Amino acid sequence: MKFMLMLKADPANQEARTPTDEELNNMGRYNEKLIEAGVLLAGEGLHPVETGSWVSFEGEDRSVTDGPFTESKELVAGFWILDVASKDEALVWAKAIPLTDGTVEVRRVFEVEDFNQDNEYVQQEVKWREEHEGAVER
Repeated sequence: MKFMLMLKADPANQEARTPTDEELNNMGRYNEKLIEAGVLLAGEGLHPVETGSWVSFEGEDRSVTDGPFTESKELVAGFWILDVASKDEALVWAKAIPLTDGTVEVRRVFEVEDFNQDNEYVQQEVKWREEHEGAVER
């Protein structure tokens, strides 16, 4: 089952900086362990919130708000998507992230198998994924 580990950031402390070499090395070693264990599906850091935007929905209306988002208490600064056997295993990996402060939220990712398999768009999704997986393996 898939889990997303979301690295939270405090908007007041989020600086527009790149990680130090030590931080990069620590995170690189952690990512290497995820790869060697065969559980890492994706993982990326995110640019500062000043460069992001929110798209809000209200009925048919859409509005865009550019960052920074002063009303936010927490922001996502980065993420990993892992394919693991259980939430307990995802939590083990989350605890191993080389952070000295902060919060990581662990959430299960919906998978196509979680939805009504009779739904037309679920069936299309299954076909697309089968075709996509074949294209990646070539």
